[in-house]
Amino acid sequence: MTDTQAQFSLLKQTADPAVVDAIRNLVEKGEDHELNRINVLDFSKQVGLAEEQVISGFLHASRLGLFDLSWNVLCPGCGGVLGAHSTLKSLRPDDYHCGLCACGYEASVDEQVEVAFTVSPRVRRIAAHDPNSLSVWEYYQQIFWSSGVDFDKEAFATLADEVTLDTLELPAGEKAVLSLHLPKQFIIIFEPVTHSAQFIDVQGEPTRERQQLSLAYNKTPTPTGGTRIMRPGPLRLSLDNQADVRVLPSVFVAGDAMHELIGKRKPFLTAKRMLSNQTFRDVFKADNLNVDQRLKITSLTFLFTDLKGSTALYERVGDLAAFDLVRAHFHALLEIIASEKGAVVKTIGDAVMATFIRPEHAIVAGLRMRAAMDALNAQRGTNDLVVKIGIHEGPCLAVMLNERQDYFGQTVNIAARVQGLSTSQAIHITGPIIEVPEVTAILEREAITPIQKQAALRGIADKVMVYEIP
Repeated sequence: MTDTQAQFSLLKQTADPAVVDAIRNLVEKGEDHELNRINVLDFSKQVGLAEEQVISGFLHASRLGLFDLSWNVLCPGCGGVLGAHSTLKSLRPDDYHCGLCACGYEASVDEQVEVAFTVSPRVRRIAAHDPNSLSVWEYYQQIFWSSGVDFDKEAFATLADEVTLDTLELPAGEKAVLSLHLPKQFIIIFEPVTHSAQFIDVQGEPTRERQQLSLAYNKTPTPTGGTRIMRPGPLRLSLDNQADVRVLPSVFVAGDAMHELIGKRKPFLTAKRMLSNQTFRDVFKADNLNVDQRLKITSLTFLFTDLKGSTALYERVGDLAAFDLVRAHFHALLEIIASEKGAVVKTIGDAVMATFIRPEHAIVAGLRMRAAMDALNAQRGTNDLVVKIGIHEGPCLAVMLNERQDYFGQTVNIAARVQGLSTSQAIHITGPIIEVPEVTAILEREAITPIQKQAALRGIADKVMVYEIP
């Protein structure tokens, strides 16, 4: 048995067998580009398997060394990869700059950090393992643009034929000259390896006189060289590659066709979703944040639970029976959280703190938790298990606390306090949760009418509008 075969055998012990078979088929039969920066949401759709199972399968496969996991900081404008990191710890706190869009961005893990998987060179070598071997358009597709940019062969043909005036492979240390005819358009001379760009605003009356422009590419990325004003007509473009790698200068017409092409997007696995994935939290504990890192998340849903009267429960039924009951309660809650695309951040005594990427996932989890406690009580013929639940959504910081990836901010505080409002097996949610159309639809489907009320929360200056889910 080869090492790879042994790895796949091990993978079947931790991942869904159908997912393992799909991954093995991809590794053995997929084209090179299909094994580079794999978009697991797209892959799950293609193979007809559940997203959470596919994400879990690729995470376990990465832990076994079948794939390399990468955290790619994206430009929200063009979808280009501004920085590729092998670990979340490498994300810089300062801005990432996109030469093509001439904008700087702080890495938000909501939609700007893509999590992708590339087959390990020890398992199968692909062209992307040596980016210098890729053609110009393959480099753009596999290295520069993210897996969320929805390019197909037709789109790349349009990019090459209609949007591009010229492109060139320029080896390290060499010079070249391009002769172009500038149309009366906005032109971008973009180089994807060094991420440098020169903008040309072509305006005014056409000229027959040859215009001159010289550009040099260096080892380190250079800021966008501003905007030059030129007239429609001939241009002699002199290029000097002073970098120690091959560069790929491309002359684009920045018109509607280009914007339409790069504006086509498809869903991809975000860092926010990965941080709220139970398998990732369990398997990749060492690949979380550094102690001094603070990652901004603009929107995350928090669910807090607590077991009502647990102290009295221990006194009433005894330590052994109470322990078994509390353990059964935890098992049910954790299973529900994971199945609803959530992750447990921590347990504190008899309480649970969990995160979800969407409010509707949290409300479904809350309703299922309540039903699960009813079922456990019915089995025992008692009403000992009463779980108080609170749900809130908002911005927060992802941080490291006590050697564990955690969250910090007022959103977390409010979610915890809202949970404390419950005196029975009720769920309390806030305005940002109930205002989500998907949540409203779920409550209507369950024939639940929320009870609106104002509440004073400890540590929160103003009263908060909350809704009890009876």
